[in-house]
Amino acid sequence: MRLKLDENLPAEAAASLRRHGFDAVSVVDQGMGGLPDRGIASVCQDEGRVLITLDTDFADIRAYPPASYPGFIVLRLRNQDKHHVLELLER
Repeated sequence: MRLKLDENLPAEAAASLRRHGFDAVSVVDQGMGGLPDRGIASVCQDEGRVLITLDTDFADIRAYPPASYPGFIVLRLRNQDKHHVLELLER
């Protein structure tokens, strides 16, 4: 599975997913930090990558129709600290 991790996730997250066999890159690693959501979504379309994010804006199917994108995984976590997010992705 081809994944892209949003800039609101820990920098180590992409490396963790790669260790588990995923083709994962991060927005920051690709020099796209600060790019508006639409820009990130467009790059995901072009690259055929599913975006993993904490940004609930990507859950709006009116703005991001599911048929138009490879996918969005919006993590809704009560605890969003670095350790907890990395632990969740490891599982």
